[in-house]
Amino acid sequence: MVIENILAQLDEEIARLQQVRNLLATTGKVKTSTPVANAKPGKKAAGVEPKAKKAKRVLSPEARKAIADAQRKRWAAQKANS
Repeated sequence: MVIENILAQLDEEIARLQQVRNLLATTGKVKTSTPVANAKPGKKAAGVEPKAKKAKRVLSPEARKAIADAQRKRWAAQKANS
């Protein structure tokens, strides 16, 4: 009886997978966002958009000095605890 239930569930799953396969086959190819594995290193893969470069973040001299001073303060505290 348990085996009959398992077989019935398998048949339902197979039918569902066949429906999905038929849908995919009729709609055409599915585009992926990963480049082709055999693409040459210097060439762009078909269908893959290059990522836009982010603008470089620039710190003001005052901000850079504040960060450096804070790091020196942390180092001094760590050295004092040692």
